[in-house]
Amino acid sequence: MSAPASYFDAFISAHGSYFIYPEESPDPYTPVTDFGTMDGLLEAYWLNHPVNECRTARVAEVLADFRTLQFYISSAPSEPQNAEDTYTEGWEILRQCVLDGHHILECAADMRVPIAEGGDLEQTKAELRHVLLDAYSRRHEGQKIYLRQGAAQRWVRFREAILQGQQPHLSVQEQLQACDAQLQEELSSVTDEAVYAELASSDHGIGRWTVEDPSLQTVQAWLRERPRLQGGFQVWRGTSQGHGFLWQQPTPKTNPPPGTE
Repeated sequence: MSAPASYFDAFISAHGSYFIYPEESPDPYTPVTDFGTMDGLLEAYWLNHPVNECRTARVAEVLADFRTLQFYISSAPSEPQNAEDTYTEGWEILRQCVLDGHHILECAADMRVPIAEGGDLEQTKAELRHVLLDAYSRRHEGQKIYLRQGAAQRWVRFREAILQGQQPHLSVQEQLQACDAQLQEELSSVTDEAVYAELASSDHGIGRWTVEDPSLQTVQAWLRERPRLQGGFQVWRGTSQGHGFLWQQPTPKTNPPPGTE
């Protein structure tokens, strides 16, 4: 499944300090906080240089894809109508996807832009490559979340069709187990390698400029630097063969007995 088609007005940028480092900024590494539209992003880097124009357009394309993914991720259901289904496997995955989508939207950008030699054009080139990695990595993770959400939503529909408004019972147990197995099979197919290849194929198919797209290894390194801490849980990012995030309950903190401190 490819990323949903870009829908520019569907999801107003929820990350106001996203990606832009124009020359008029007091600090060259302080992002602008209000660019409003994709035109603002383009104008921030639009120099009279054809390759930098390609780089600028590429960043805008990837950012638009990510914003569209965020719209779909945030629109997906996360709580069932029947409270008894709350802790079933598919609904737990859907809630996790909402958290993961929020994290990949809000995690900090890397402000360590390298200083390039060779004048303004080379500096702009270095910054655009840096910004592209940020946008590309977020889009990659967003696509993984979107695919996992899709698998979980299919599980919900299949399960509802099996139960037809009834509680789980022995006569449908085998069908429910097959439904669970199908979910796990779909989740196991959402690997970094598969998602990266799918997005690259989609980009090539619509004629996008991809000459300087970051490698999968670079994207994975960017994502590994941004694990999520949420609600007392440490979330460790899985390997490329995993399904995304894995929850790990920390060891409860206990106070020492009186007199032993």
